[in-house]
Amino acid sequence: MQVISFNACNDLSVSYLNIMNSPRSHINVNDCDNATFSSITIHSPPNTPNTDGIDVYASKNIWIKDSNIACGDDCIAISGNSSYVNVTGVACGPGHGISIGSLGRGNAMTAEQIYVQNCSFTRTTNGARIKTFPNGPGYARAITFEQITLIKAGNPIVINQFYNDPSTWGEVEVSEITFRDFNGTSAYDKAITLNCDPQGCFNITLDQINIVSSKGGKRVYCSGRNVHGTATSTYPNCSCLSS
Repeated sequence: MQVISFNACNDLSVSYLNIMNSPRSHINVNDCDNATFSSITIHSPPNTPNTDGIDVYASKNIWIKDSNIACGDDCIAISGNSSYVNVTGVACGPGHGISIGSLGRGNAMTAEQIYVQNCSFTRTTNGARIKTFPNGPGYARAITFEQITLIKAGNPIVINQFYNDPSTWGEVEVSEITFRDFNGTSAYDKAITLNCDPQGCFNITLDQINIVSSKGGKRVYCSGRNVHGTATSTYPNCSCLSS
């Protein structure tokens, strides 16, 4: 149950909306084409489960901009056959970051042509995240996160193809993913996680990444497996990437 749900709405514009303390997710966007959400304020405590800020599902040509989202789950989640989604100028925190997915739960699910720019993550559990279930088909591709500010963010960069089940792997293809111009602090020692299944993630780009620990004197690191791509001007070093 959502506070507000937009179903099959085309050429939609929603602005200056303020939602507080939802018992579940706040805004659901389903099967919409050409919708803009701007100057949205969402505020729920960090310990409230399943209180996603904005869920985008089976929609295309969606703009989310100039908004503040604080919740107990994903600030924004984009999944279920969504494409051409632009997120810009969003301040996320607390919350679970901005997520692509989860994908691959049962039927084929896809996400492509997603662009997240000029956003911030403050004391979030995750930052820029792609998550796929290990038991279903689909793909996540042509996705860019750039110009991201991190303030004590947990898991600032994450690709996780074993979401909710670390023992099996699935068929969701992850490719053409770019993380560029990330700056700030990580609350955890592991700042970058690129956890791909045995079929591998391809064309993964890390560029102009500078993530340091929020705890003075501690070092952060990058961890990954089965990930193919390049890392340039990236700290921490991601030697796990292979060409």
